[in-house]
Amino acid sequence: MPTPPLDILIIGGGHAGVEAAWAAANMGARCALITLDPSKIGVMSCNPAIGGLAKGQMVREIDALGGLMGAATDATGIMFKMLNTSKGPAVQGPRAQCDKHAYARTVQQLIASRPEIIVIPGAVEQLHIAPDRRITGVTISHNNQSTTLHARAVVLTTGTFMRGLMHQGETQTAGGRVGEAAAVGISASLTSLGFELGRLKTGTPPRLKRSTIDWLSLEPQHGDNPPTPFSDLTRANFPAIAQVECRITRTNSAIHDAIRANLHRAPMYSGQIESAGPRYCPSIEDKVVRFKDRDSHHIFLEPESHESDWIYCNGISTSLPRDVQDTIVHAMPGCDRAEILQYGYAVEYDMVRPHQIDATAMTKLVAGLFLAGQINGTSGYEEAAGQGIIAGINAVRHARDLPLVTLGREDAYIGVMMDDLVTKTPVEPYRMFTSRAEHRLILRADNSADRLTPKGREWGTVNDERWNIYQQRRADIDAINRAVDTSKINNQPLIDRIKQPNYTTNDLASDLMSLSFPHLATGHCPLATSLADRQYDGYIKRQRAEIKRQADMEHKSIPADFTFESILGLRAEARHTLTRFRPTTLGQAGRLEGVNPADMTLLVVALERHRRITR
Repeated sequence: MPTPPLDILIIGGGHAGVEAAWAAANMGARCALITLDPSKIGVMSCNPAIGGLAKGQMVREIDALGGLMGAATDATGIMFKMLNTSKGPAVQGPRAQCDKHAYARTVQQLIASRPEIIVIPGAVEQLHIAPDRRITGVTISHNNQSTTLHARAVVLTTGTFMRGLMHQGETQTAGGRVGEAAAVGISASLTSLGFELGRLKTGTPPRLKRSTIDWLSLEPQHGDNPPTPFSDLTRANFPAIAQVECRITRTNSAIHDAIRANLHRAPMYSGQIESAGPRYCPSIEDKVVRFKDRDSHHIFLEPESHESDWIYCNGISTSLPRDVQDTIVHAMPGCDRAEILQYGYAVEYDMVRPHQIDATAMTKLVAGLFLAGQINGTSGYEEAAGQGIIAGINAVRHARDLPLVTLGREDAYIGVMMDDLVTKTPVEPYRMFTSRAEHRLILRADNSADRLTPKGREWGTVNDERWNIYQQRRADIDAINRAVDTSKINNQPLIDRIKQPNYTTNDLASDLMSLSFPHLATGHCPLATSLADRQYDGYIKRQRAEIKRQADMEHKSIPADFTFESILGLRAEARHTLTRFRPTTLGQAGRLEGVNPADMTLLVVALERHRRITR
């Protein structure tokens, strides 16, 4: 066990935990990363892919703040694709299929490269809380031995392991991931501290052996050529490893009939599982029940690694019994002789209802205790990592007696997610979508560095290398803008050309090359940012004006000691909601379900009265 004093403790080595540890190390803090099995740090337990619509924007934001997910993806991606390219840049999202073994290995190597991070095997059994409700440390157990570690801040990132229970047909097995034990003691410890827990479920599909699939008979799906990296630090040798293609198959009416005939054996429909699963990433059972008119659903067969023959069946997440899964798989085109290497299953797990944290990720009940990832009711690697970097930054700031920081809804998708979590009680695992962001014209994947790298520099998570790259980026954008404003192509002003329909980043690169600006035509993100800012200039100006107009209300703080019960005339529903969620700003209060504009008027008046009295 470490003898030097630790600044923070991080529980869990998943995507939230590693980002929290990486952020802490970037800030020069000493931290312990405590995990059940160090060999599972950074494991991709479900789909070996990073990014997608809105999720890809979050990965770019994590990278802009100095995180590691983007760099790890670029180093191990085997198929990169920009989604939604037929639509505007505000809703496009980068995605990469990764080599899952290489990804976990890369993350582990990155963590091991930082002397500030000490990896400790063990399960957390108890949280230690001082009489004034601040955390002082944890007790962990490993190999039947208990050890107490002390720190001023603790980040909990337990994933699906808190009282995790796996379901496959009628079979139930304790665990948070196949072959890995559940974490039992932490749920009881949180409950004893007064936290309200909930129960959610997620699931995973079967994996097939590629050599037993009639691969060449199926429709191929190719990645982008050339691909676009996630990380601003990726400057050369990209893509780093050989690229692959995926294949597409589908379900059919025979498969749907077999599923309907066996719904009584499906844990979600038999009553075996009562908790809610992800509505936007449903099991094949849910799809068949909810979309009765559909007689087919696409299934994407995605290679998991260069190091194995495993194929991920994206689109048939299921917890049906094995014999039914056999029927489903063997009835899919190209898969009649496919061997199932791992059957699908569902995982049910405890979570902490996130109205008990604030947008800094710190809990309201215990000072210095931070929560990140699926413990807050979210789904997905990207959502977990986004919470992890915020929790890591603020845990270090708390340990150093610095003010905690937040990202607003106008700053980042990460800010949208944190605000959503603290103003809504999830009844299903939370997943990020572009539709959740009202300012998505500003929150694009291409401009993440402009929005967040200066903040990361201020907070201590952005190193000199990234900062120098950012400064060069800003210089390139300024030069591109000058070229656009002053140049002509065939006597037509370039500023007019770029506003034509269907004018693309490639067109801008070509025009700059023809104008003898080759050094400005090679950077994808600066070109994309300059073009999007010009093409959407009017909309962006209106959006920024609206943000400015709402800023006073959005960020006006509500004192921690303010008593909502004292507001005269407030409706009972609003009083109950405000007391339960305890919003920290007027903006958050106004987004709570059960609080209407009349309630907000009373709240504003009461806050002004409170401020006059306490001056």
